[in-house]
Amino acid sequence: MKANLIIDNNHVEAIDGGKFERYNPMGDSVVTTVAAGGTKDACLAAESAARAFETWSQTTPLERRTILLAAADRLEAKMDVISKTMAAEVGASAMWSALHVTMAANLFREAAGLTTQTIGETIPTNRPGLLSMTIRQPVGVVLSIAPWNGAIVLGARAIAYPIACGNTVVLRGSELSPATFSLLVEALHEGGLPPGVLNLVFNAPAAAPEIIDTLINHPAIRRINFTGSTRVGKIIAEKAGRVLKRCLLELGGKSPLVVLDDADIDGAVNAAVFGAFIYQGQICMSTERLVVDETVADAFVEQLARRAEVLAVGDPTVNSSIVVGPLIDAHSGSRINELIRDALSKGAILVTGGYAEGAVMRPTVLDRCTPQMMIYDEESFGPITTVVRVSGIEEAIKIANDTQYGLAAAVFGRDAYRALQVGRRIDAGAVHINGTTVQNESQAPFGGVKASGYGRFDGRAVIDEFTELKWMTIGQADQAYPI
Repeated sequence: MKANLIIDNNHVEAIDGGKFERYNPMGDSVVTTVAAGGTKDACLAAESAARAFETWSQTTPLERRTILLAAADRLEAKMDVISKTMAAEVGASAMWSALHVTMAANLFREAAGLTTQTIGETIPTNRPGLLSMTIRQPVGVVLSIAPWNGAIVLGARAIAYPIACGNTVVLRGSELSPATFSLLVEALHEGGLPPGVLNLVFNAPAAAPEIIDTLINHPAIRRINFTGSTRVGKIIAEKAGRVLKRCLLELGGKSPLVVLDDADIDGAVNAAVFGAFIYQGQICMSTERLVVDETVADAFVEQLARRAEVLAVGDPTVNSSIVVGPLIDAHSGSRINELIRDALSKGAILVTGGYAEGAVMRPTVLDRCTPQMMIYDEESFGPITTVVRVSGIEEAIKIANDTQYGLAAAVFGRDAYRALQVGRRIDAGAVHINGTTVQNESQAPFGGVKASGYGRFDGRAVIDEFTELKWMTIGQADQAYPI
């Protein structure tokens, strides 16, 4: 496959002719040859978006809505090619890819509905004859940086909401899933998006800091949204702060699923299996911590292990029924193995699974984990989950909150009121009662607290993220002043 830059709706090579290659997760074959953009390419993309903003910001809600709805249809029509591309580039299963396309198409449709929701209000005033009001206006060019693990749905939200609000976008696509990002952008262009409203740039991995610096500092860029690691998010926030540009950051997580003493064990296990092992656990809201009351822990862990052991593991490019594919690369396997070694040396029990072999790893469960272990609070980002046994509600809440992160959480208990009270005390941007941590709906606000970032994607919350609130008044020209 081939992935070029897309500027003014044209697929173009990098100005200096640079290229790089994306290998498959196993590292044994080239999947995509990619145009390696430089700072000049980044500036061209920003300048194109700035020109397009002059007209796109003046379009009617109907025009924007029509294009987003058409793009949703075009994206769904690409389901098969997207599935094959995601399997080859990032080891995604057919189920995960199909879920992504469906969610992204629904997100486009939700964004289309928001085009008429960027409304202001009238404000009471103490000045006779004065009309005081607020209006919302698009901010300008938005820099969107989306990750490899959710190129379709996370890329979709990074661009659809700014565009729905009348902004233009420069999308910096991950070098690990370039062809997938290209298909997403093509769906929008095929839906009728005018040249320059959405530009796509790639860069060689080593050039990322320079390209991001260039775009953040470009005068046309007015807002930044980033989904990725907390480490990189802090860097972006610092750089943006120096030039007084607002960020929306959705960062890492260590999502807990709390199993209370009255939990439906079957339901809790179902949620844990999905939340921990879907897409190899490489999701920001993956269930990485199982906080289980000691009275039900033995039964829960035994059933969880049985379910994990029968999940199909392998190469999704060869077998479409695979549930757990390869990690993004062998380096991830080595990193997770170090976490396992540390945990076992400090008393953890390996219930099922084991060490990664290169990029291949079986679903793994570590029981009796403690705060002394690195994996207790370090994001593992793999098909591995940990069990922390607790005594009672208060300790469960304490352990659930004993993390730098605060993205998603879940609580299982038959007494829904009691479970709800537990959920209210958990520090997270989203808490699901009797459900999995891995949930996302485009009509509901999504984002984290603490080291998981700030700001909210999805729902009406995005209007505040991607518009400027302006106060306006209308008065008589001959009104009196004290001097």
